[in-house]
Amino acid sequence: MTEIDQEDALHITHRFAAPRERVFDAWTNPEVLQQWWAASPTGDTPTAEIDLEEGGAYRLSMRTDSGETHTVHGTYREVRRPERLAYTWSWEEGPEQAMAGSENSLVTVEFVEDGDGTLVKLTHSGFAGEEIRGMHEHGWNAVLDRLEERVFPG
Repeated sequence: MTEIDQEDALHITHRFAAPRERVFDAWTNPEVLQQWWAASPTGDTPTAEIDLEEGGAYRLSMRTDSGETHTVHGTYREVRRPERLAYTWSWEEGPEQAMAGSENSLVTVEFVEDGDGTLVKLTHSGFAGEEIRGMHEHGWNAVLDRLEERVFPG
C-alpha cells in the first residue's frame, strides 16, 4: 500500500436527504453516476465504468460546459456497502496541473447515517501541492452539488 501524505488532505462533509444505502449506490451504480458526475451545472458524464470489488477498477469522465472531457481512473482499495469506499485516484485526461499532481492520491468516502439523511465524509489525500488540492476542493464541492441537485433534491 502506498503511503499517502495526510497533512495536505482535503476533508469535505456534505449531507444528503436520503438513506445511506441510496447515497452509497449513487457512488457505485454506473447509471446513477451518469446522472450526476459532473462539476459544471450543465456538464454530463460520458463514461462511468465500475468494477465494484476490492482490487476492481473504475473509470469516470465528466464533460464540462465548454466540451472539455476530464477522465479519472483508479482501483478500489476498500468496498464496504453501505459504510465506506476507498480508491486510488489518477487523472487520465483533464487539466494539466491536476494530472501532474494526483497520480498517488487516495479518496476515502464514509457514509454516515444522520437522522433521515446521510452525511458523506470525503477525504482526498496525496496532493503534490496546495494549488492542486484547491482545484480538487472546488471540483469535489461542485460534484457533490450535482449529486444533491440531480439525484437527491431537498
